[in-house]
Amino acid sequence: MSDEKPKNQNSIPTSKVERASKFIKTGVKIGGNYIKHYAKKMVDPSMNRNQLDKDNAEDIYETLSQLKGSALKVAQMMSMDKNMIPKAYSDKFSMAQYSAPPLSYPLVVKTFQQFFGKNPTEIFDEFNKDARNAASIGQVHEAKKDGKKLAVKIQYPGVADSITSDLKMVKPFATQLLGLNERDLAMYMSEVEKMLIDETDYTLELKRSLEISQACAHLPHTFFATYYPKLSSKRILTMDWLEGEHLDVFVKTNPSQEVRNQIGQALWDFYDYQMHVLKAVHADPHPGNFLMRNDGTLAIIDFGCVKVIPEDYYHHHFQVLNPKVLDDRPKLIDLFYKLEFINAEDNADEQKIFIDLFSQMIRLTVKPFLTSEFDFGNDDYFQNLYNFAEEASKIEEIRKSKRPRGSKDSLYLNRTYFGLYSMLNQLQAKVQTTTVWKMNE
Repeated sequence: MSDEKPKNQNSIPTSKVERASKFIKTGVKIGGNYIKHYAKKMVDPSMNRNQLDKDNAEDIYETLSQLKGSALKVAQMMSMDKNMIPKAYSDKFSMAQYSAPPLSYPLVVKTFQQFFGKNPTEIFDEFNKDARNAASIGQVHEAKKDGKKLAVKIQYPGVADSITSDLKMVKPFATQLLGLNERDLAMYMSEVEKMLIDETDYTLELKRSLEISQACAHLPHTFFATYYPKLSSKRILTMDWLEGEHLDVFVKTNPSQEVRNQIGQALWDFYDYQMHVLKAVHADPHPGNFLMRNDGTLAIIDFGCVKVIPEDYYHHHFQVLNPKVLDDRPKLIDLFYKLEFINAEDNADEQKIFIDLFSQMIRLTVKPFLTSEFDFGNDDYFQNLYNFAEEASKIEEIRKSKRPRGSKDSLYLNRTYFGLYSMLNQLQAKVQTTTVWKMNE
């Protein structure tokens, strides 16, 4: 958790006009940043883009943090991939994971009045008016009732109603930062929109929280909150308060390698069981959604973003990760069509380029599955992943592709594995990687 204490926010722009004007003002600021940068560069041609990226990141994050909701969520998602956007952006956007400016208490009261007809202090025995955590879609307050310490998650006003318009407005920023055009982004934005609509429905989150936490209750060293339906609504969710530290704070406590490995194993087993048994997976694996303890236990505290995996896609996805299939060219090509890595419009040269490229990518990302134990503390492995992504982004056929590569169902699954790998790397954990998938081959 960041040590920064953002100031409380007294209002959120909720109308389309108000929100659009914020984006327009930010665009003007960014234009000014570019003018200043190139003016300085005329005087000093050796100057790099670092200060420009830092200034732009500050201005964009300031706007997104005021708007909350979908726009800030997209920034949070981009921050998880350190190789996707310049470091200045990923560093700044990562604050959206658990350190966005919180709403002031009067707005919290207004939400309670809307859904319960009462103030929080009339519902709970104690209610801390200051948010303990604030992120992209909601903030968490500490409360007590009947002797139990509770976490009360309150959604920001207007977030659910502004998803579609926000995503349209954030597209220009996303296309510029990611080097994509709107056509490439359109297919994936529809998946992001669907997932965000689900994520703003706390009634659905309550249902999924109960289902997944009960289904995974047998997993060792993993703990879940008890949820309270009578103290919850479509925009408010109440659960037990769980103790622990977010990943960045936890690693600073210098836990033993044994503890790191045990928590890493708990993370791996949690995702493996969801992926291969439940076929529905907690698809928001950023550090703000996990609490870690020095006794080697792990708590999962957010089930707002759950990707239900279509059966056909599941089989195609995990078939292609099998090294035997990678060496079976006809089978591989058939699966690449089904996974939309290649398509009928590709000429022979393009098809060869994409088959070779995605084969190389899969051989690299599947490495943790190929041994009984994998050391995620191996920074060389992650550097190879980043280097591959950087080199792939320079390939002309990738940049000029007529369509995105990969099914829309791959977006959140790839994000899930990348987030899992990234957290295990930060933990420097060694993990037994035997999986249900490998046992059922």
